Amino acid sequence: MASLCSFEMNQQMASDAEILEGLVSGLRSSNRRVKLSVCCAISDLSTSWVGRQRLLEHSALETLMVCYLQVAKYFLDSVTLFPMDNGFNMSHITAAKEHELPVSLLDAVVVLVNSCNIKQLERVPSELSESFLFLLKELWAKLHPQMYNSSVHSQQKDLLSNMRVNDLAESIFRLSIRVQCATFLPIDQIKRSIFGLPHSSFKDFIVGYWEVSPFLISRTSRAVDEEDIFNSFLNSINPKDVIHHLLSSVLHCAVSCPPIASDELDIFNFLKNEKDSLGMPIIYQQDIRVLKAERFSNTEKHLFLKNLSSCSQSPHVFSLDDVYRCNEAYKDGYTVAMRGLEFRFKSIAAITEGLACLFGQPSVGANLYLTPRNSQGLARHYDDHCVLVCQLIGTKQWTISSPRNKLLPRLYEPLDGSQGSNVDTVPNACTQILLKEGDILYIPRGYVHEAHTTNDVQEDSAGLSLHLTLAIEVEAPFQWEGFMHIALHHWFQDLKQHVSSDSMTGTPYEACIRLLHFMIMLLGDVDPVLRKACLVNSICFSRDTNHWLYQSQVAIFRDLINKINESSKFMETLQSLERSIQKEEDPFRRIRWLESFNSKEEADERYEHYIFDVDAKHLYGSQPEEEETLEAAFFTVKSEFCKQVLLEDVVPRYRLLLEKYRRVRKQYLNGMLSLHRDLG
Repeated sequence: MASLCSFEMNQQMASDAEILEGLVSGLRSSNRRVKLSVCCAISDLSTSWVGRQRLLEHSALETLMVCYLQVAKYFLDSVTLFPMDNGFNMSHITAAKEHELPVSLLDAVVVLVNSCNIKQLERVPSELSESFLFLLKELWAKLHPQMYNSSVHSQQKDLLSNMRVNDLAESIFRLSIRVQCATFLPIDQIKRSIFGLPHSSFKDFIVGYWEVSPFLISRTSRAVDEEDIFNSFLNSINPKDVIHHLLSSVLHCAVSCPPIASDELDIFNFLKNEKDSLGMPIIYQQDIRVLKAERFSNTEKHLFLKNLSSCSQSPHVFSLDDVYRCNEAYKDGYTVAMRGLEFRFKSIAAITEGLACLFGQPSVGANLYLTPRNSQGLARHYDDHCVLVCQLIGTKQWTISSPRNKLLPRLYEPLDGSQGSNVDTVPNACTQILLKEGDILYIPRGYVHEAHTTNDVQEDSAGLSLHLTLAIEVEAPFQWEGFMHIALHHWFQDLKQHVSSDSMTGTPYEACIRLLHFMIMLLGDVDPVLRKACLVNSICFSRDTNHWLYQSQVAIFRDLINKINESSKFMETLQSLERSIQKEEDPFRRIRWLESFNSKEEADERYEHYIFDVDAKHLYGSQPEEEETLEAAFFTVKSEFCKQVLLEDVVPRYRLLLEKYRRVRKQYLNGMLSLHRDLG
C-alpha cells in the first residue's frame, strides 16, 4: 500500500508543471544544500517512466549537465568501483563523501540520458552534449581497467552511487550516437593502398577477380608510403613491441562488443536487449579466440576449451589472469585472434568505413591475427564472406583451394563441413602463396584456405606474423537476389498506386506477387549470379551510361530479368510454397527484411503486409480449382514486371535501404569506439 501511495504521489508531482519548473530552477541555485535537495527530488521522480519523460520535457537534462560540468573538476580523483556478486559490469561507482553533489548530479543525468529517445538526445545542444561526454569518457577510462582486477574495492567511508558501471557505459554509448568518431579516408587513398597504383586497378579487380578467384596484391604494386592507410594503426600498436602491446595493453583496455543483429534498424532496440552487457571485459569466442591447429588432424585446440560448450549460456568473461594466460599461450604456439577491430581502433574504423562505401555495403568487419613462429591458428576452412588479408608484420604461408560448389555461400547460413578435414575441395586445385609484409591477399567467400608461419626469421619480426583481415560481408538485401526482390516490391507498389482497385479485382495480383518472390528465391538457390553482390550502391557507381561499373551492373540486371522472364517454374514454385506452409514454416523468412520499407511514411495500408500474411487459403482464393486461372495470371504479371522494371527506377529505393542499414551500423560503431577511447 505504501508503494502504491508513493507511486501515485510521484505521478501527481510529475504532472504538475510548476513543481517541475521549480525543481529545474532550484538546480541553478548557488546554495549547495538546495542543489542536493533538488537532486534527491529529481531522483525520486525518475523512478517512474512518466516522471523521467516529464523531466526531459522541462529541460532538466540540459540543466543537470551544466551543473555537473561546474562541479566535476576534482570529482574524478576519488572515484572507484564497488564490486558486486553479480558481475563487475553491475558494480556500483563510489566516491569520497565530500563529492556528494557531483555524484548526485551524475546519477540524475545518467538516468535521464538512458531514458532518452533519439529526438530527445538531439535536442541537447551539441556543444553541451560533447563536453559532458568528454567527462564521462574520462571517468570511464579510469574505471574500466578496474573491472579486470577483482582485488579492487572501495573503502567503507566512501559514498555509494546509485549508478552501475554498465549504466555509465550506456550513457557514453547513447551520447556518442551522433558523434563522428572515425576519420574519413578519401576513397582514392583506400583504392591506392589496397588495390594498387594504376587508376584502373580497382576496375581490373572487380572485373577479373571479385567473387571469382583469389588475387595477390604485392607490396611493390601498392602505394606503400606515408599515405598508406595502415600506418596509423601500426604506429598506435608499437610494431617494435607488438606482442607486449597487443597481449597486455590492448586486451586490458578492450571492451566486449555484443553482436548486433544483421537486420537491426533501431539502435535503441539493441540497447534495450544488451544494456547490461555494455562495458563488460572481452568475452571468449565473441571478442577473442586463442587457438592453434593440429596440422595432421586439421583440428583446432582452444586455450579455453572447457568453456566452449557452455559459451552461449555462461560466457567466459576475461579476467586479468586470462590476459596473462594469453601471453603464455602465445609462447606455446597459440594464435591470438581478436574480433571487431573496427570497434576498437579509430584508424581501422576509417578503413572499414571507406571499404563499405567502395563496395556498397552497410559495413565491413576487421579481425586481427597474431601468430608465433612455425604455427597455425585456424584449421582449414572457408568463410561466408570475402576477405582482404593484409600482412602487416612478418610473413605467412597460405594454401587456397577451389570449392566444389560454385554457388557463393550466403552470409550467416550454416556452413556444412566448413572446418577441418571434412572441408570439400577440388582435388589437386591448391594454390600456394607466401604473403610478405605489405602484401594483400583477396580470398572470395567459399574458397577453402589455411595459413601458417614458418621457421624463417625476418628482420625485426622474430618469425611472428601479424595480419588484419577485412571482411566484406554481403548481406542478403545487397546481393542481386535482394535487388530483384526490391525491384518487384516497388513495382507492385507503383502498380497499386496507378491502377484502381476495381480494375485489379479480376486478377489475383497479390498471390502472383507472392509466387514471383518465391520463384526468385528458388532461382537464388541454384543461380550463381543471384548470389553475387550488387554494386549499384558503390560510391564508384555512376549514372553515366558509359561508365564501366554502370554498364556491368546494367548487363547483370538485364540478364537476370531475362532469366526470371524465361522461367516457367510455376508448378514447382506453387508446390514448394504449399509444402512450406503445410510444414508451418515461414516461407518468406529469407526476405523479411523487406518489411523495413513498410514504415507509415513509405507504404500504403492496402498492401503494406501483402507478402507475409500468407496461407494456402489466401494463396489463390478459396477454391483450389482456380489454379489454372492463377497460372495464367502469374505469367502475365511476371511478363509485365520484366517488361516494365528499370534498373534506374530501383536504384534510389535500393540506396534508401542501404542508408537505413548503414545508419544503425554507424551508431553502433560510434558507441563502441567511445568505449575504446584509449586504444587509438
